[in-house]
Amino acid sequence: IPNKPVTIEEIEVAPPEADEVRIKIVATSVCHTDLYHLFEGMHKDGFPVVLGHEAAGIVESVGSGVTEFQPGDKVIPLFLAQCRDCRFCKSPKTNQCEKAWVEHRADAMSPLRSRLTCKGKKVYQFSGISTFSEYTVVKQINVTKIDPAAPLDKVCLLGCGICTGYGAAVNTAKVEEGSTCAVFGLGAIGLAAVMGCKNAGAKRIIAVDINPDKFEKAKVFGATDFVNPKDHDKPISQVLFEMTNGGVDYSLECVGNVGVMRSALESTIPAWGVSVIVGWTTLHDFSAPPGDLIAGRTWKGTMFGGFKSKDGVPEMVNAYMNKKLMVDEFITDNMTFDQINDAIEMMKHGKCIRTVLTFTE
Repeated sequence: IPNKPVTIEEIEVAPPEADEVRIKIVATSVCHTDLYHLFEGMHKDGFPVVLGHEAAGIVESVGSGVTEFQPGDKVIPLFLAQCRDCRFCKSPKTNQCEKAWVEHRADAMSPLRSRLTCKGKKVYQFSGISTFSEYTVVKQINVTKIDPAAPLDKVCLLGCGICTGYGAAVNTAKVEEGSTCAVFGLGAIGLAAVMGCKNAGAKRIIAVDINPDKFEKAKVFGATDFVNPKDHDKPISQVLFEMTNGGVDYSLECVGNVGVMRSALESTIPAWGVSVIVGWTTLHDFSAPPGDLIAGRTWKGTMFGGFKSKDGVPEMVNAYMNKKLMVDEFITDNMTFDQINDAIEMMKHGKCIRTVLTFTE
């Protein structure tokens, strides 16, 4: 129910039909997008709903026509599909999938069809996957198989936040070696963006947040400078302009606030700056004067960090297993699933980066 604490209910999870997979969720984490739907978007057509979209689990059963998965496989469910057959999937220009577009309702943040019911009534599947549940049923184009040795209570974070922020820097912005970057918002996505900038070879990474408690954490991921807009009486874009001799090469907006999106754009160097919108909102329109772009800036968006989901997530799991990617450092708390409302409150008040919830047997 919108704007209320979530309740734990017994639900019915239907057996998988053709091209579907039923997954036993082992670990799931709370992402700000779950809170956005619950407390901000609150679209009337998106409830009742089982939230959750950042998780890892084990295949319990498969429907007819499923050849890619079998019971026992370790998997990560994907809110962004990859069918590998449509013109989008076949193009290197995008990570979108046409088959996903047919069903998804952007405002309601769930497809109309659901495999979950509670007391005989349909309950929507958030992002088509609903991971705040011991079991869920998803289409096989929304699942990817991962290294069987991967710890599920860690790699569950690769189902959304880390890939989104990291990929925004390396895939979408295409941060170059020796460049200067600014990351706005230091939640999990922003910290992952900082890590992406560092791994791409940026020489200076300016972390921007109104919560100074986040700055120590940002240092762990590679931030070199910290700016709290509240410490200045002039616009943050002006502060960054002066710090960098005319603007940063790349900026990443990881908040989902249209005012911050414009500030991030205007913090980049007018001749070649690239600003990426990573944060999600449907509540307001962004705007900027044409002069902000005419001299040569680029303003672009990213979903899931530009990763083609089925291909990208296992690669990121492998990078973690090979110690080339930080994941554990994002996890500030581990709880059991019955503490989900505590986890939501902590996220709401900025008291955690990621809380991982596990189901007790």
